[in-house]
Amino acid sequence: MLDVALNFLSNGLTGASGWEIVAFTLIATHITIAAVTIYLHRCQAHRALDLHAIPSHFFRFWLWLTTGMVTKEWAAIHRKHHAKCETEDDPHSPVTRGIKKVLFEGAELYRAESKNKETVEKYGHGTPDDWVERNLYSKYSWQGVGLMLIIDLMLFGVVGLSVWAVQMLWIPVTAAGIINGIGHYWGYRNYDCTDAATNIFPIGIIIGGEELHNNHHTFGTSAKLSSKWYEFDIGWMYIRILETLGLAKVKKVAPEPKFNREKRVADLDTLQSVIANRYDVMAKYAKSIKRAWRDEMEHLAGKGKLEHKFLKSSGKLLQREPGKLAAPQQQQLTELFAHSKALQTMHEMRVELGAIWERSNSSREQLLQQLQDWCARAEASGIRALQEFSLRLRSYA
Repeated sequence: MLDVALNFLSNGLTGASGWEIVAFTLIATHITIAAVTIYLHRCQAHRALDLHAIPSHFFRFWLWLTTGMVTKEWAAIHRKHHAKCETEDDPHSPVTRGIKKVLFEGAELYRAESKNKETVEKYGHGTPDDWVERNLYSKYSWQGVGLMLIIDLMLFGVVGLSVWAVQMLWIPVTAAGIINGIGHYWGYRNYDCTDAATNIFPIGIIIGGEELHNNHHTFGTSAKLSSKWYEFDIGWMYIRILETLGLAKVKKVAPEPKFNREKRVADLDTLQSVIANRYDVMAKYAKSIKRAWRDEMEHLAGKGKLEHKFLKSSGKLLQREPGKLAAPQQQQLTELFAHSKALQTMHEMRVELGAIWERSNSSREQLLQQLQDWCARAEASGIRALQEFSLRLRSYA
């Protein structure tokens, strides 16, 4: 009897090998990530898709077992994050709270905000409120993870404690820490959205596609987080599989620009497409500035009036949204423009282009006239990069 007890403590009911335990842990934590990104994030918080009752109930049950998170609280906190992003009211912004705080104490920030009844009531609308939610998942939120501990111990013996610990740390580390922290601090940006969100890595597998955080903050209600051809969103792959099986319905994805290369004059369709795809427009304009910068670099360096360090840092400033530049940075660009009329023109016309879709009091005809005037001046500027961009802008269809 003692031998049986010791064997159970060592191997559990499965008698699984070390590699089998590792495989189980990786699969289980990946399912948790999938549940967070598909169910909590894209379905509940942003309403980017509808889920059939089968995957919806499975994800709710799995999250109860592996995280103890309540759907209404998670959705409310995330919606508040978008509404108050990078401000003092943002529940977990590294811009206001510091990267170390969010990276290492992200779970504590989440728990603190989940106790804020005002946040939950204001931003938690539309989440499940059925019998099982009220009487099990919300009422006994931490009993689920206790049950998961018992299951892991039964399956793997004492080693199951380590499996459970990894499961409990997975979301606090990857979501609360990495996505909320690094995802607003370090990485690359496809789009100059209004906050500091970045894409951590173009291949979104480990965190279910949430690595593509800049794309998400730019198109918050899109069920698909990948944007460029080289980006991969495994969460989107799962959603497409569910949709094929009739278990999900995608409601919205980010707009993809279409072009009519034969179009010679911007019309109302062009205006509508430019406004709808304004983030793509400004991303492409930033690339045009890079081309203009390369054309000017050799000329400016040859004059010998500006130091290489100054030129290099000025090039980075040109890529940033003009409205986000501090006074010293604006002064640096003013000094640069004194030596380059072309770069000054590129910078000023970027501001003018962005203002077109911000003029809410103007009629469509007035906005179209402004867009046509902008294209005419761009093509008459003599700046190759600006002329090429204008031709592309006119072809939005």
